[in-house]
Amino acid sequence: MRNGTAKFLSRVHSVLYRITSGVLGRRLVDNDMLLLTTTGRHTGEAHTVPLLYLSDDDRYVVFASWGGRAQHPEWYLNLLADAQGVVQVRSQRMPVRSMTAEGDERERLWGRAETAYSGYAEYQTRTDRQIPVVLLVPD
Repeated sequence: MRNGTAKFLSRVHSVLYRITSGVLGRRLVDNDMLLLTTTGRHTGEAHTVPLLYLSDDDRYVVFASWGGRAQHPEWYLNLLADAQGVVQVRSQRMPVRSMTAEGDERERLWGRAETAYSGYAEYQTRTDRQIPVVLLVPD
């Protein structure tokens, strides 16, 4: 899928999710979805993307796969510049701080990701970068 098409579909998904409080767009490929809003590292503007997530205790876990593209997705680069964001899960919105999982924790969570959605394993084969596993911790 071309970047422009993916960004357009992401915007449509985000709008539908937001205006229906997650009634539409809360599930995709048999997994739960959330909306993540980050601050653009160049523009300073809010940017929102829908992401598949897993729960890990009180944290949300998302994956910066970008379909296996060679570069990290913009939302992940935004979080590297400013670890604060906002998550919407259904109708609930909350501020979060982010961190990238590493070592054993990353491996454990990546294993869960591949079980939840087999596409992640395929995405990893498409790129030389290690796909980041991102923890979103409610503030």
